[in-house]
Amino acid sequence: MTAAVTFQNVSRHFGTVRAVDDVDLEIVPGEFFAMLGPSGSGKTTCLRLIAGFEQPTAGHIEIFGETAEGVPPYRRNVNTVFQDYALFPHLNVVENVAYGLMVRGVGKAERRKVAEEALELVQLPGYGARRPGQLSGGQRQRVALARALVNKPKVLLLDEPLGALDLKLREQMQEELKALQKRLAITFVFVTHDQGEALSMADRIAVFNEGRIMQTGSPEEIYQRPQSRFVADFVGSSNVLPPAFVERHAGQKRWASLRPESVRIGNGADGVTTGTVVACNFLGASTRIAVEVEGLRLHAVLPASQPAPAEGETVSLSWEPAQLHLMDEAP
Repeated sequence: MTAAVTFQNVSRHFGTVRAVDDVDLEIVPGEFFAMLGPSGSGKTTCLRLIAGFEQPTAGHIEIFGETAEGVPPYRRNVNTVFQDYALFPHLNVVENVAYGLMVRGVGKAERRKVAEEALELVQLPGYGARRPGQLSGGQRQRVALARALVNKPKVLLLDEPLGALDLKLREQMQEELKALQKRLAITFVFVTHDQGEALSMADRIAVFNEGRIMQTGSPEEIYQRPQSRFVADFVGSSNVLPPAFVERHAGQKRWASLRPESVRIGNGADGVTTGTVVACNFLGASTRIAVEVEGLRLHAVLPASQPAPAEGETVSLSWEPAQLHLMDEAP
């Protein structure tokens, strides 16, 4: 099977800055692929390389088997949805959605029909006559999505498209984007710094840092089996345990990751180790407990229905051996 997107030793330098540094990547046709990382990690530059807004300093890029470097954006079968929507304020909604079809020379009646169908796809039927200024942020984002879909791209690029939305609307759009991607079977490449978005929507995730991919895998693999301290720390909350601690309690002198929800809190000294509670933070559905243990601060998560220990209380901590995930030495 021909990959939807292939990077072979791709780099993009801006002077002495290596925004993308020797990246190898293969995205499968029809998958929802997330590029996850902090600001400046290289994920957005990779997206711009796929779109054609940037050209690689070195390496080779293919989109469905066709060489991409040197090919301008308008000749690539990809479309991009931006965080700031980039809608034309002087055009109404249906004209915004149909703009790409107009540029391609599609007749007025046909492009209006296709644009209206795209608006129904993103659950905005009947909104065609409105102006972007009359819409909410979530509605403008749907219009931008419809405009990207009318050209029937093989790859849809999404550059932090939910970043400007409030939490409840963002969660709703996450569900809708995932459902839409499954329905259309288009390759989605989604850039985000929000690990919750990536975990909830993606089929696979590439975690970026300093221009490189630190790990690629399914959301479950990335979360449960991080390969490095950076991935364990960045993706979700984790207790990153130093080799001396791991050697005392697991017999191997290696770094390890232990997720807070895997830590059990008890009374007395019947656990793996004991410590003193230094903080309890109520989070609604759960309570996050910080415990000073052997010179470290470990965190545990308890359901809100379970009574939390008091600050200053001595507690035991335990976990299943399989929950202690050993990692590489890489930072």
